[in-house]
Amino acid sequence: MITTMHATTSAAVSSRLSAMRRSSGANSFTRVLTLIIVADDLEAAEHGILAANGASREHPCRIIAVVPRDGNGAASIDAEIRVGGDAGLSEVVILQPTGEPADAVDTLVMPLLLPDAPIVVWWTGEPPAEPSRDPLGAMAQRRITDATASADPLGTLRSLAPGYAPGDTDLAWSRVTLWRGLLAATLDEPPHDPIIAARVTGARNRPSVYMLAAWLADAFGVPVEVGVEDSKAVTHVELERANGSISLRRKPGASVAILSRPGRIDQRINLVERALADCLTEELRRLDADETYGRTLTRGLPLVPAEVRS
Repeated sequence: MITTMHATTSAAVSSRLSAMRRSSGANSFTRVLTLIIVADDLEAAEHGILAANGASREHPCRIIAVVPRDGNGAASIDAEIRVGGDAGLSEVVILQPTGEPADAVDTLVMPLLLPDAPIVVWWTGEPPAEPSRDPLGAMAQRRITDATASADPLGTLRSLAPGYAPGDTDLAWSRVTLWRGLLAATLDEPPHDPIIAARVTGARNRPSVYMLAAWLADAFGVPVEVGVEDSKAVTHVELERANGSISLRRKPGASVAILSRPGRIDQRINLVERALADCLTEELRRLDADETYGRTLTRGLPLVPAEVRS
């Protein structure tokens, strides 16, 4: 069920949403959080809503997508409400404010927040310099950015470090969760010789490549090089030890990686490139501070050189 409202108010949208929910038989008490999506345009908002609907299978939520519009005209709000089958396991409200409401989005969304439910804010494009100090970010328990979607992905990622606050995270971090898990499991096996150097290879200026390198630099305190390969993600990690190197290699576009270790037969491991919905689902599983992400961003990333080697 979908309805649109023009030149309306947040209070009116909230009332209409309640009426639509009652008529469709939906129950808001099953919603576990409010997810606020801040998008630059409707296309980006729909892309975010699609991922959030996928994540709603594990985290039923109320999705509020805010798409501020340019214009110096009279203050106005257009809205679209989706419930039932048109919203997956969530309920969706898309707000397009113009004028004064576009400058006060925190006040705009307040009537639509679920009572006593956690708030998560996700900036799908350019994030604020300090997410926790943004009006919406200050309301949220969890603040999600996506440096990959910005105009300068690596520059944006590095700019987030000085303003980091507990509760912040970036989707570049969850994009390398599988890599981190496989590498950690491999290093748990003997021999436990120390890592003396590392190299991470992947797409140029891809934040996930640098976050993985930063994690290794912070965890082992060793030099980490970044290499470039024609791909869309991380493709290769090599950990150097005195008795030989550990290599985890996934060819560009492949879904299987090859794990190579000295004195052992190469092992094939499923390692798919994660979809946006999978990354968002992971980030919504925890609402407390991700201390490992915080250390990686603030301590590990400065250790990773900006220059890359082919």
